Amino acid sequence: MTAQDNPISESQMAEAFRQRDRSWDGRFVVAVRTTHIYCRPSCPARRPKPENTRFYSSAEAARQAGYRPCKRCRPDDFARDRKAVMDVISWLRDAETAMPLDQLAERTGYSPSHLQKIFKTSIGLSPAAYARALRVERARAELRNGKSVSDAIYAAGFESPSRFYENMDGRLGMTPSIWRKGGEGMTIRWVEAPTTLGPVLIAASEKGVCRVAFNTPPEDLTRLFPKATIVEGDADFADLFQRVVAAVENPGRSHDIPLDVQGTVFQERIWAELCKIPPGETRSYGQLAAASDKPGASRAAGSANGANRIAVLIPCHRVIRADGSIGGYAFGEEIKRELLRRENSAQDDG
Repeated sequence: MTAQDNPISESQMAEAFRQRDRSWDGRFVVAVRTTHIYCRPSCPARRPKPENTRFYSSAEAARQAGYRPCKRCRPDDFARDRKAVMDVISWLRDAETAMPLDQLAERTGYSPSHLQKIFKTSIGLSPAAYARALRVERARAELRNGKSVSDAIYAAGFESPSRFYENMDGRLGMTPSIWRKGGEGMTIRWVEAPTTLGPVLIAASEKGVCRVAFNTPPEDLTRLFPKATIVEGDADFADLFQRVVAAVENPGRSHDIPLDVQGTVFQERIWAELCKIPPGETRSYGQLAAASDKPGASRAAGSANGANRIAVLIPCHRVIRADGSIGGYAFGEEIKRELLRRENSAQDDG
């Protein structure tokens, strides 16, 4: 299958190959007519002339066309590794009990150490950590369905309440029972701060910032946290709020601001990838999905992007459409363009 049969445009593939973009590895291969080899988009070898390249949707398609795999970037090894990772994800999702690394490795035909390495490189978590994240997500679903905390703990596959609380620490920002009750017992402090981009609503729990939104009234917090105590920020939170304003005014500068965010495993993975995008650069929804090891899930990546409650600090404004157009933004295209402009200016200033 050539590029003409592939839903990815040839211009996208050529640009990914030119930039050696690892997030596109596994989505297509590049064949070189003069050497009769095919490579991954990220292959470190010297780039051939554009007229000597062809694009195929898979290594198998390139082999059928008479090409052989590159010995430097080993595209076939990557494809096998990718399949092993996807198989492990499927097994972990379907498993009712914990699956040890040795068992997963035996199924894939890899050594435990190699499987651990390729899985963590691809997903950002070890198989064990990924399995724990899945159990956390199952517990959240059970809580949303109205189950008691104890029932949710065991339905999600946790051996004991202590293991559940241990794995939840730092993810929900509140105890499971409070989260299930819409923030009951929590105190969320807010301020509506003026900025050169317009008024910004900033809210924080004791653990960190839980809302940043342009041109949004404080009543929005009641919708998000219906049973929490919502109060105006006091002096104890003044420094934190000022740091958020500074980050909004200068989005291209690094910051170290604690966040209190909650989402599904996939949403949190997308948010983590958003934070990896360098200031001044952009990614498409497809690239974001691929970086999260979900190639083809661009629509889901878009939904996760839209579910982000913390503007600028989790930089969802750095995602644009695949055709290069600016795309939508919850707070308007004008603010999105200005954030990107400021980031580019900051990079130009060094």
